[in-house]
Amino acid sequence: MDYILALDQGTTSSRAMLFDAKARVCALAQQEFAQQFPRPGWVEHDANEIWQTQLACARQALTEAGVSPGAVRGVGISNQRETTVLWSRASGQPVAPAIVWQDRRTAEVCDRLRAEGHADLIRARTGLELDAYFSATKLAWLLDTVPGARVRATAGELAFGTIDSWLVWNLTAGACHVTDASNAARTMLFDIHRQQWDDDLLALFDVPRAVLPTVVASSGVLGECAPAVLGAVMPIAGVAGDQQAATFGQACLAPGMAKNTYGTGCFLTLNTGRGPVESQHRLLTTIGWQRPEGTDYLLEGGVFMAGAVVQWLRDGLGLIRSAGDIEALAAQVPDSGEVVMVPAFAGLGAPHWDAYARGSLMGMTRGTTAAHIARAALEAVALQNVDLLTAMAADGAEVKELRVDGGMTRNNLLMQLQADLLGVPVLRPRQTETTALGAAFLAGRAVGVWPDDAALAAHWQLDRAFEPNASADRREALIARWHKAIERNRGWADGA
Repeated sequence: MDYILALDQGTTSSRAMLFDAKARVCALAQQEFAQQFPRPGWVEHDANEIWQTQLACARQALTEAGVSPGAVRGVGISNQRETTVLWSRASGQPVAPAIVWQDRRTAEVCDRLRAEGHADLIRARTGLELDAYFSATKLAWLLDTVPGARVRATAGELAFGTIDSWLVWNLTAGACHVTDASNAARTMLFDIHRQQWDDDLLALFDVPRAVLPTVVASSGVLGECAPAVLGAVMPIAGVAGDQQAATFGQACLAPGMAKNTYGTGCFLTLNTGRGPVESQHRLLTTIGWQRPEGTDYLLEGGVFMAGAVVQWLRDGLGLIRSAGDIEALAAQVPDSGEVVMVPAFAGLGAPHWDAYARGSLMGMTRGTTAAHIARAALEAVALQNVDLLTAMAADGAEVKELRVDGGMTRNNLLMQLQADLLGVPVLRPRQTETTALGAAFLAGRAVGVWPDDAALAAHWQLDRAFEPNASADRREALIARWHKAIERNRGWADGA
């Protein structure tokens, strides 16, 4: 039997899944790790803790499945994107905490660059909005702030990478400093049209080329795990950012197919084929995956808070004891009782792009209960995605149905709310862990476990279709109230 080991490194946990040649899960291991919030708007991770939890999960999955490391045909990696790590090439140790994609410390730098007129160049080359979300300003901040970092980086002594690069470096015992095209496309330093690091952007952000990883294909053998790491030499054959991997795992392999992943954030992607589509409504144009036969592009909208909202209800407010409790709590009431939650805890993502928006609960009365707040939280997740699909439709990319994945899709109430608010069917597959599956598919195609894309698509199976059943009037009223609340949150923390 052929096996593929998928490493799924997320924002709040590291996971490893072992798949067989029929795309069945043979084992799954998961470990959470610490979230650090040293200042308001700052979010950091310990890169060593990320590596140690990911390594432990990989070893645990192999042990639980009873599979010899030598039976693994390839390793695939998916990762939280944009999170920025800077480390010493000599010691392999980070020189500072990793700056997480949610971090807003460089929002003012982005404001200055926008005022100087650089936003159009950045969008034209990278397909991205000028925002603190992406890696470039995070890396520049580290180079400017860590003592001696800029001199060391220019001399080639430091290595920058997103989490995929960090994992590959450790898996190969420092032999490979690489990133794939899908992750490079999220740095705000990469020209997605010429598919290479861009000299003008490197100069703009004052990033020395010597610190950058080599860009490789998303599907293809890029290196080998050192035998001491997982017990055998294993080809690392697939790498993609988590949303690109999930799109691939959902078998959205043809133009016009769309998926939405409900994780810490929510990320909706639409396959646009071999050509990038420039958004006129502040969505992102990005690389989906690069393979020997060509590069596929995506149109993407991302919201920063989805599962993280449920975590906040659990850990911050204590309204629920576990994340799974929110569905039962929200189901105690037929609606949110006019309560609206805007979960802009880290600003607003697409299509608003407001780094200074902040979270709020509005419309509460003495009759408001925990159940109303829970339901408002689920509505907020769904309503953020309505804004994304509306923007896609305005860009001429109307979505007829939406494939969904991620942990929150187990929440039937949320999925029905999503269908009702979007007005299109929401399709949940049997395998909702499609991020890891996509990493496995990319690696498996490279090493011959699956012969072609049709073999991948054959593994996609429907679990349940959620059909919209809300009236148009009801849907429009909820959306209008949501937009009213959004306007009251915009620019809250801008100092004005």
